[in-house]
Amino acid sequence: MLKQTRMTSALLALLLSTSLWAADWQEGNTYNAGTVVTYSGASYQALVTHTAYVGANWNPAATPTLWKLVSAGEPTPLPTATATPTATPTVTAIPTVKPTVTATPTPPVGCGFPAWNAGTAYTGGARVSFNGRNYEAKWWTQGDDPSKSSEWGVWKEIGVCGTTPPASSTPTATATPTATPTATATPTATPTATATPTVTPTVTVTPTATPTTTPTPVTGVTPLPKHALIGYWHNFTNPAGDTIRLRDVSDDWDVIMISFADDAGNGAVAFNLDKNAGTKAEFIADVAAKRAKGKKVILSLGGQEGRMTLSTKENVTNFVNSLHAIITEYGFDGIDLDLESGAGVVLGTPIINNLIDGVKQLKAKVGPGFYLSMAPEHPYVQGGYVAFSGIWGAYLPIIDGLRDDLDLIHVQYYNNGGLYSPYSNSALNEGTVDALVGGSLMLIEGFKTVGGTGWEFKGLRPDQVGFGVPSGPKSANTGFVTSTTVNNALTCLTQLKNCGTVKPQQAYPTYRGVMTWSINWDRYDGYNFSKPARAALNALP
Repeated sequence: MLKQTRMTSALLALLLSTSLWAADWQEGNTYNAGTVVTYSGASYQALVTHTAYVGANWNPAATPTLWKLVSAGEPTPLPTATATPTATPTVTAIPTVKPTVTATPTPPVGCGFPAWNAGTAYTGGARVSFNGRNYEAKWWTQGDDPSKSSEWGVWKEIGVCGTTPPASSTPTATATPTATPTATATPTATPTATATPTVTPTVTVTPTATPTTTPTPVTGVTPLPKHALIGYWHNFTNPAGDTIRLRDVSDDWDVIMISFADDAGNGAVAFNLDKNAGTKAEFIADVAAKRAKGKKVILSLGGQEGRMTLSTKENVTNFVNSLHAIITEYGFDGIDLDLESGAGVVLGTPIINNLIDGVKQLKAKVGPGFYLSMAPEHPYVQGGYVAFSGIWGAYLPIIDGLRDDLDLIHVQYYNNGGLYSPYSNSALNEGTVDALVGGSLMLIEGFKTVGGTGWEFKGLRPDQVGFGVPSGPKSANTGFVTSTTVNNALTCLTQLKNCGTVKPQQAYPTYRGVMTWSINWDRYDGYNFSKPARAALNALP
């Protein structure tokens, strides 16, 4: 659910009772957060600043992520102005960014970097001064008190003011001095932990039974093939049928996403194996057999119903320890982040930096063989080109903070309508070569948010990027692709062949591959997706 800015009831009543009605919504206009419009006899308030691009059909009634209903009936104007309002009834757009802290302490003389400001967004490598000390950001951050950082926090201390700090470098996890200065001003918009553990706590989740088959340890690392086929495996029954045994999954799949982990509360994660997948020992043996063939078996977190609580340092500790226990018990290679707004992935919320923090800690515990992927829906990523607020672009700071740990991101280009990009003045339609190529280029080449005027997301390596599409007409509501579309998108990106109107300026022969929802649906449909997709990947250079 979107974090919403709320208009006071008095102000709203004033707006709706005055003869100065809100303007009718018009396609093509740009609306600031807080703007009120009328549409089909109802009044709506914009939740984020955005442009209602022509053809996107982002009308207020159809886009609850952009608009909030504030009055179901058309306002009735006063027949006669019987009272003069004491305030001009013009609504100022309510900002969606965090308030600037005005009580920031003045750093002592000798601090060579700008004073930290809670309302400013900082990217990795940015340097600030705070309470007489200098700090460097490890990744994207906003509102995180530098003096509260621990070993795994977003800020690392680089010296006392008046000393010469070391040269900026790629952010790394470094030990935090034991004496941490107390901040005299803390932003009220971001919860802070009251204590940060200096040692790794004991694992809080204990396996309920010892498997008879020893899982393959996650130590050696089997590289991904140059071009990979990734699929999600259902750990539940749905219209595609009952859960299938992992051993029965075709070897065409290079990465198998186990869907999904469960929220165990207080940050902890659980995995509850479906009865149709075999016994725990049999499933662990199936995982080991797939890995022995060079396949990756990954535990996916989230999905449509996925929930997760990562608001405090205690939550992060439980998140790390519970996942480490599951990975060790089952022999998984790593995790996939498919968290959505139900898990609180909204810009400005604690889960953004806590998720980055938790994944880095988990990788340190698991070791160099740890595999990390992400599968957000495209409004959470490329949607930042339209607006950088709420869920729009909410994954961009997460991707940026974990770019050095990320193996693969395969955005879901389905179920969310057209995609806006720097490569076209109109939406790139779902299910087309242009949408898959345009979305991939935005991840590889980078882009600036809010139509090219906001924060800049730096591009990823081509081998870190793939695209996600439905496996068949029943596996998603919209965005179905043909095997020809998949093949043409791959050859366009890797060889500049079979492109549509969006053509890369250069070929990316290391572009990684294709993800789909799902392995189970593909089996139900007679392997109509995986077989041609596998053939297309094998034919790439």
